Amino acid sequence: MKVSVNVILASLLVVAFSSNVIADEVKPEDAIKYRKSVMTVMNWQFKPLGAMVKGDRPFDKDVFIKNAAYLEVLSKMPLEGFIAGSDKGETKAKPEIWAEMEKFKGGMEKLQAETAKLAQVSKTGDMNQIKAQFGETGKTCKACHDNFKSK
Repeated sequence: MKVSVNVILASLLVVAFSSNVIADEVKPEDAIKYRKSVMTVMNWQFKPLGAMVKGDRPFDKDVFIKNAAYLEVLSKMPLEGFIAGSDKGETKAKPEIWAEMEKFKGGMEKLQAETAKLAQVSKTGDMNQIKAQFGETGKTCKACHDNFKSK
């Protein structure tokens, strides 16, 4: 049986919205798995876009629009996985996340804004606008990784 990406995303959203209610019950190791999973799915969507922007893959407007829309939704999800106690265990998250949580949240909010812009610009099909916004979105990802992720 083939499960559509929309079903998977809908399931992730249900988990994300319900996780606020059960956050106190979430084990730190589960939070780490959750955020790693979300980041993996984000990377899965981001890579083909980068290949198109670089010219390593032919530009496909429909694929670009779809992946950018998924990224917009997914960008709202990782923050919930950074709960108290999830700074220990199998994680590359730096302690600075918890010491500078407002700065970290600001970075995540910027990611959400930039991915929303990317989703919007992708609909134009204008590669100059797309490349520029893809670059801004990538810079936002990199800034968070540079500040808050161990290598």
